[in-house]
Amino acid sequence: MPDASDIPELPRALRAPEPVIITGMVAWLVATVVVWVTGWGGDRAVQVCLVGLAVGVLGTTIFLVQRAASRRGDRTAQEGLD
Repeated sequence: MPDASDIPELPRALRAPEPVIITGMVAWLVATVVVWVTGWGGDRAVQVCLVGLAVGVLGTTIFLVQRAASRRGDRTAQEGLD
């Protein structure tokens, strides 16, 4: 079985969370606009899309706060977010 030191690290482009965050937020935004303009799914669908946007904003905020704490060197911050 290979050591952990023998396994190469993934390139930064494959580890970066930013493209995933941006893609998810844009997808929720597009879904919200489409549902709102066309009326597909009624009010419930608009609520689901708005909650999806809110969860995305909350998750992004938590991620950015944790990354800032990690870069500052706080003991309680998550590791590997740089």
